[in-house]
Amino acid sequence: MKARITVTLKNGVLDPQGKAIESSLGALGFDGVNSVRQGKVIDIELADSDKQTAKTRLADMCEKLLANTVIENYHIDIL
Repeated sequence: MKARITVTLKNGVLDPQGKAIESSLGALGFDGVNSVRQGKVIDIELADSDKQTAKTRLADMCEKLLANTVIENYHIDIL
């Protein structure tokens, strides 16, 4: 079973990398970009066949390692 985890910064958390991307896009002539928030995508393949078991395990992985839940949110998609 394949899964995709999307990790993003929580609202209100400063995103210097997003600001740098926003600035660079403007410098390259891409006008009208008002805000950029940067995150990460993690693709995982699991041996689990039950979706609920897989989602529970993936959430545990996010809570313990893949996301800093103090400043980041995560979303799990089973593909």
